[in-house]
Amino acid sequence: MANNMDINNSLTIRDIMDVTPSQRIAMLIDGDNAQPSMIEKMLAETTKYGLITIRRIYGDWTASNMGGWKEVLQTHAIQPIQQFRYTVGKNATDSAMIIDAMDLFYSGSVDGFCLVSSDSDYTRLATRIRENGIFVMGIGKKQTPRAFVNACDLFVYTENLGPAEPAKPESSKSPTRKRRTKKNSTEEKDNNNQNTPIPLLKKAFDLAAQDNGWAFLGSLGHHLRQLDPGFDSRTFGFRQLSLLIQAYPDEFETKEVKGADGTAVIYARVRN
Repeated sequence: MANNMDINNSLTIRDIMDVTPSQRIAMLIDGDNAQPSMIEKMLAETTKYGLITIRRIYGDWTASNMGGWKEVLQTHAIQPIQQFRYTVGKNATDSAMIIDAMDLFYSGSVDGFCLVSSDSDYTRLATRIRENGIFVMGIGKKQTPRAFVNACDLFVYTENLGPAEPAKPESSKSPTRKRRTKKNSTEEKDNNNQNTPIPLLKKAFDLAAQDNGWAFLGSLGHHLRQLDPGFDSRTFGFRQLSLLIQAYPDEFETKEVKGADGTAVIYARVRN
């Protein structure tokens, strides 16, 4: 169990899943479903979980839409894999990437995978790799189908890799009243469920809470990832999980417990 008060999502995953900075990761990029402008941030995010020993990007390099990638390949030592489009409207890139991933999987040359795509076609691939206890992380847009997100141990949205903007939890009480129709009320409820982490946090607390009602933040982060592999405090504008929880003082309270060596561990619980 970690005894570091600077607890974030990366630390939680490493602690719980035995993910170490020295483990070998194969980063496979679907060039048709990724942004070249994000490559530096995607590489930096992936190195939190291991050493990227294989870097490959797949696509039809004769197509005009791959032009943006050509400028960054050499800079970041990414190997381009050519895959022609044999049929108009059909994407052959995913097949080539899946075949290579399974070859690497059976070779035993890597300890984990990072699949960069927002395409649901990689759902079965991620599931198959995880079945053998191999770490799988995904990187893609927030529009990524839920099936692919849940098939990964960890999924990072590219929207969260940009500069963090300060965020404040929305008040449950609105100063103005608006006339609501049944349709507007339903839409507002759906939006609120998506914009607030409180329901998911409380579910994770139920799983992580000890007999005294307090939950260690590392354990809480683990259960949050189990419930939603795409959970990220940065989605709500906070760099760390502890800062996200402390932003809702009416719902949760936190405390620091110092060990014999002087290091502090953060605990939290739901207010009654």
